[in-house]
Amino acid sequence: MPALKPTSFTATITWLGHVPSRELSLRSVPAKSVDVTLDGLPGEDHGGPTRPSCVRVRTQYKEGTVIRNTRQLSIVSAEELAATAEAMGLERIDPAWVGASLVIEGIPDFTHVPPSSRLMSSSGVGIAIDMENRPCVLPGREIEAEAEGFGARYKPAAKGRRGVTAWIEYGGRLALGDVLTLHVPDQPAWSHLEAARAG
Repeated sequence: MPALKPTSFTATITWLGHVPSRELSLRSVPAKSVDVTLDGLPGEDHGGPTRPSCVRVRTQYKEGTVIRNTRQLSIVSAEELAATAEAMGLERIDPAWVGASLVIEGIPDFTHVPPSSRLMSSSGVGIAIDMENRPCVLPGREIEAEAEGFGARYKPAAKGRRGVTAWIEYGGRLALGDVLTLHVPDQPAWSHLEAARAG
């Protein structure tokens, strides 16, 4: 029995890009198409099979520990990006400013799709979603450089709509206009989740 269930929810890729060097800037460089591999996007500084652990997993590992890379991609939804911009008082947020890999349009409440969901392209590319990408101050610095006085507004405005981190499960070509179908784990939510979160 399959563990992942195809859904009727689909999304269109409206933006693609990669971050060449996090040391220099979080800013993404846009592209019309990319050939992704199991290491992620070509030229992406977040790519590769492993990564040093960061503050997001500091309760599991000492920062800098080499772990499996489930953060090859940063995927945001066009709808949530627009809502974040509106909450900040900006006309728009360029996806490059937030270090996006993909911007997709069409899946409601995208940031909160179940972990381990898949986005499947018609050509067979498989993108595995790790979890919600919590907002941080780094995109705010890029926004501040473009819209002075607005950078500090990003982190609170993006809460719950920063998108997800993800990794490539099966490679191939992704291009602007491609349609991705959402597949979700075919299991109920754990009945003890609230108790576990409460500690």
